Amino acid sequence: MATLVNKHSAVVTLPTDTQIQINRDFNVPKELVYRAWTTPELVKRWWSAGHGTVTIADIDLQVGGMWRWVTVTETGFEVAFHGVYQQLTPNELIVCTEVYEAMPDGEALNTITFSDRDGGSSLTLLVQHSCQEHRDGHVNSGMEAGMQSALDMLESAALELLEASTIKA
Repeated sequence: MATLVNKHSAVVTLPTDTQIQINRDFNVPKELVYRAWTTPELVKRWWSAGHGTVTIADIDLQVGGMWRWVTVTETGFEVAFHGVYQQLTPNELIVCTEVYEAMPDGEALNTITFSDRDGGSSLTLLVQHSCQEHRDGHVNSGMEAGMQSALDMLESAALELLEASTIKA
């Protein structure tokens, strides 16, 4: 059985005044990480980062298609994001806009790359903001702690897919 070995191991860097880059290795093939990222019932298992319940995980996985993910926290606060897919290469690349609905003027462009790594895979998420103020607001929102937990939960969901496919084989 594969195990979660990379707990809280995402690395966040700020390549430019308007960018956030997140790199995370996984102990599962990239196809399973991509599947966990793009399948609504799987998104509902990890997107909340353990801070509530994902009530909506709409995904129209095609160029020009929209996505919308909504979490309701334990205190009843709703956290909603949406965007439009700009480019898709299955199991390798997702380019989409992202809007935090509480701050609709802060649209960002996300480039998510899934790649093979010895013994597993890697995910790189580059968030391109329109200005430094939006980037800094994102960084200072406390996003890193939630993102670390969410990516751990993403890996757990992908590991369960791996284990299920191993059992069937």
